[in-house]
Parts: sequence; structure tokens; C-alpha cells
Amino acid sequence: MKAAVVTFPGSNCDRDLAVGFASAGARVVRVWHKDTELPEGVDIVGLPGGYSHGDYLRCGAIAARAPVMRAVAEHAARGGYVLGICNGFQILTEAGLLPGALMRNTGLKYICRTVGLRVATSDSDFTGGWNAGDEVAIPIAHQDGNYQTDADTLARLRDGDRIAFTYRDNPNGSAGDIAGILSENRRVLGMMPHPERAIDPAHGGTDGSVLFRSLTAALVPA
Repeated sequence: MKAAVVTFPGSNCDRDLAVGFASAGARVVRVWHKDTELPEGVDIVGLPGGYSHGDYLRCGAIAARAPVMRAVAEHAARGGYVLGICNGFQILTEAGLLPGALMRNTGLKYICRTVGLRVATSDSDFTGGWNAGDEVAIPIAHQDGNYQTDADTLARLRDGDRIAFTYRDNPNGSAGDIAGILSENRRVLGMMPHPERAIDPAHGGTDGSVLFRSLTAALVPA
């Protein structure tokens, strides 16, 4: 598996995401937000957490219009994989690659702690290493992680089995307790929790490593 990790001005989890991919055996290349093309042979694009462009206008709004995002959208349209974590999830919604929006946490405070998640579906290459209903512990670190969408879209996400993760104890007010969602073709995942921060026992847990191993198993030929 070849993974491209995009860095925007203000990204602060790009190295962590690169380490997450590499820990599962992926070849990782780094991409700058002003690049107009992705490296040849990329299987998955990773959009990392952070505060791209200082979160001006709206979180992810400026990054969604970066030159590289046209190439990311074309990659997704061809059936390529995209993983957006935290600010990356915000960028995916602002770019129209996933529905909905990430709003200010209902408590109006930044939250940084490990939370419990439920794996809502195992029917994706991101979540195939778990069983639906499994409970995992993954860190969050956000002020604008409150996922919101209209009732019809929420129903389509549920009916299409496109909710990837839900919070056990909703920390930010997200509709339907949503922590992560999938695109219609199940190849784009946006999630607020940080699996790349849960791959090393020294960091307090390794539940996030399952996501990266699942991707490698799905995308690397036997």
C-alpha cells in the first residue's frame, strides 16, 4: 500500500499519520498543499489533524480549496481511498467529499482526552479488522467536532450503513453520536478521533492500529 500524507499550513498531526501508515507496512510519501498532482501509484490519501490555515473562516474551509484538493477529489472519484482525521474530516466536508459539517462543540470548549467508541460497521476496508459493535478507546482533540447534518442525510447515512464509528458518551453533541462516516462507495472515511495517536503502548493504547492494519490487509496483494 502506498499512502500520501498531505501537509497544510497549520497541520500538526501529519507526521503522526505518516507513522500510523508506516507502522502497518505502508510506503508513505509526503505531499504539500500547493502540489497540483498526487505521486504516481498512491492508494490512499491521508488528510491529517491540526489547524489548517489557522481555522480562519471555518475549520477546513481554506484547505478544502488548496491546489492539491482537486487531485484528491479526482483520486476519490476514481475509487481511490481517502482518510481524513479531525481537521482532515472537516476538510472533507468542506470539499464536498463527505456530507454534513463540523460545528463548535456544544460545551463551547476544546476537548482533549481518550473516549470510548463503538464500531458501527465492519463493512469497509477501514473498519474490517473489527466486528460491528466492538468498543475501542481512541483520543480526541478538537473544539469543532460536533457533526451535524439534515435529517434526510442522517437517515441515508444510517440506512446505507455509512456510519463508521459512534461515541459511547457523546462529548461534543454530534448528531446520532457520530464520530466518523463513510462515503457512498465506502472508500472515503472522515473521523474526529485520532487513531494515529493510539498505535503505541507507550501512548496508552493500541486500538487505533487496527484501522491501519485493516487498510494494509485490504490494499496489499497477497
